[in-house]
Amino acid sequence: MTNEELTKHSERLNHEFNLDGYVSIPAFFSAEELAEINENKERFIRDVVPTMPESEVYYDDKSDLSTLKQLQLMWKYDSFFDNLMAPDSKLSQLAEICLEDKARKVNMQYFNKSPNSNTPTPPHQDGYFFHLIPNNAITIWVALQDVEPEQGCVNYVQGSHKYGMRAHGSSGTLGFSQTILDFGLPYDMENAKAFPCKAGHLIAHHSLTTHWASGNTSGDKARQAMGAIYYGDSCVENKRSKANYQAQLDASLAAQGKL
Repeated sequence: MTNEELTKHSERLNHEFNLDGYVSIPAFFSAEELAEINENKERFIRDVVPTMPESEVYYDDKSDLSTLKQLQLMWKYDSFFDNLMAPDSKLSQLAEICLEDKARKVNMQYFNKSPNSNTPTPPHQDGYFFHLIPNNAITIWVALQDVEPEQGCVNYVQGSHKYGMRAHGSSGTLGFSQTILDFGLPYDMENAKAFPCKAGHLIAHHSLTTHWASGNTSGDKARQAMGAIYYGDSCVENKRSKANYQAQLDASLAAQGKL
């Protein structure tokens, strides 16, 4: 999808985002664009990751570098990924269409569920981690390869962003430390929507949208994706609250040998 096509479909995309709490855009990145992203992802892992703070690199097993699970703040360390989130980029344009606000880039992430990494991503709302007033942000998720349900595709509760923040508690899951405590209510199950994706497919959700993913049970396929987070520029971040949360999380992960 081009910037011009985003402009053409902006009204529909905004309507879907406000109605459902998410949008789904197959082939958002062309095969050529995706090949370039994957090539730079491999370069980043090889050349940049060894220079990054441990708190921004997560492994399933810290002693085994092949178990890389998640990267944070990629745009801060590399011009290619910074440019992917530039103000004139497709990602930024989509964020502004959905949020109805100027988009402030916050994070670019890499996610990997290796074959037989049967650890689910717990049901949660990203806004719990953001500490924003108002909680108006978007998380964009792009499949870097085909993702079938058995690889751990993303699931949304359609319309859940309309009902505010739910109670969260510790999940024990690396990279997703909190989970919704009362998840599984009839509303959740009746409105659950699964999103298997072809490579280049983009899905994006509001910061209050309930979502989760199962573990990767495929046995022979990874599940690699890229994420981008934008805040609405009119939001105010409670920096003290966020810093306290992050410090507690880092200490917990260090104690578990995960950082």
